[in-house]
Amino acid sequence: MTDNRTRSLLLLDADPNERRMVSAIAGRAGWSVLGAACAETAAGLLQGPHGRDVQAALLGSWHPRTGPQEIAAMRACRENLPIIVLADGETVAVAVEAMRAGASDFLSRPVAPERLLEALAANADRRRAAGELAPVSEKLTPALSLEQLVGAAPEFRAALAIAAKAARNRLPILIVGEPGTGKETITRAIHAASLRSRAALVCLDCKAVPANIIDSELFGHEKGAFPGAFAARSGRIVEADCGTLLLDEIAALPAETQERLDRVLATGEVRPVGCNGSQSVDVRLIATSSRPLPEGFHAGLAERLGTTIVTLPPLRERSSDIPALARHLLARFSQEARLRPLSIGNDALAVLMRYGWPGNVRQLAGVLFRAGLQCDGHALTAEHFPHIATQLRFSGRSSDFAPKISQASSDGAIAAASPVTLFETDGHLRPLEEIEADIIRLAIGHYRGRMTEVARRLGIGRSTLYRKLGELGIDTAA
Repeated sequence: MTDNRTRSLLLLDADPNERRMVSAIAGRAGWSVLGAACAETAAGLLQGPHGRDVQAALLGSWHPRTGPQEIAAMRACRENLPIIVLADGETVAVAVEAMRAGASDFLSRPVAPERLLEALAANADRRRAAGELAPVSEKLTPALSLEQLVGAAPEFRAALAIAAKAARNRLPILIVGEPGTGKETITRAIHAASLRSRAALVCLDCKAVPANIIDSELFGHEKGAFPGAFAARSGRIVEADCGTLLLDEIAALPAETQERLDRVLATGEVRPVGCNGSQSVDVRLIATSSRPLPEGFHAGLAERLGTTIVTLPPLRERSSDIPALARHLLARFSQEARLRPLSIGNDALAVLMRYGWPGNVRQLAGVLFRAGLQCDGHALTAEHFPHIATQLRFSGRSSDFAPKISQASSDGAIAAASPVTLFETDGHLRPLEEIEADIIRLAIGHYRGRMTEVARRLGIGRSTLYRKLGELGIDTAA
């Protein structure tokens, strides 16, 4: 508790408005903020009597000439100090530049409050390696179709099969998975595979919007509806008309907002705050949640979302997918960030497969991105991931350890074997019906839920396919 009360964030080169904003956000999590106008002042604070209370630094602006010098000055005082860079505009080139200069992490404006708090928590946690969050790595991966999503684990392929079938209707979808498992990526793939793909995909992070303005954000408002409403504005639901609305962490919505949203879905009519009339909308809702919806969640809305639930397994439960994911992510980084093409050695893959990845695919992407920036050669080896090996030896957190994987499965995954898993964790072959089920799930995802094509490609009749779907539970899932 004492450590939480004395955590300080050093904010370098930020204007007064931004300092107030960062102070308010960080203060919610128990951080105090120290301001410094230049690198010399920052160094003085780090070397001062309370310098050890500084557990992270936020560089408020990035300049190619002065940025590396400012990072070097702080590193000279505290070699392992997490340094997060905040910058405007197009982030990829700037992020690569900043992280090569020694930055631990990178955030782009405007910064969502939860993203800043997540970055502070990740980088100040001494049990984690600095820079594992690296949100920029998410920006480097373009939208993928359902058949392009990487993963062969049965649970993951089952989730893709449900998503592929659900993409072709207009019913609400609930995607459940731990942070970093790829809920937004799946959402974008579902939208792209749907009949609404030509219309907008509108996103709203329910955690990031204060409860007192969430109704305005979602439903819109009329001029004068409340103090500060100087003009009418459309809400996210209207913006998503004829398209898809993504509500991230829907359980964070207040109870009254849940009830209003359920009414919109039931009637197809949205009423802005302060308006007596309503507007017809045609919106497909996709909601995400880090865990199953709580008991107090609105029963009607929960029932609507429960018609189709896509459950994404954490990365530690599909360790055999890590080699394919690692190669895919490195290829994307090479294309989008103009990093040199990198391969990854079997020794490195073995280390990555034994780790539990509490931050899931997002964390894996950040780790690979940082390793790629620091690699001087053409291949990543186990030596580029010393912090992962350290975590495996000394961390007491259960989430840092992946379940044991058989040697046959490990060798097959590293060798980029078939996407269908053939062996149990004890090394024995899996039952034939389980392997057949995985092949059917793989086909449904690959052919985007077009069941006639799935049956034709598998060489079976539609009635046989639907009988097998019933045995898998897929026929009632979407």
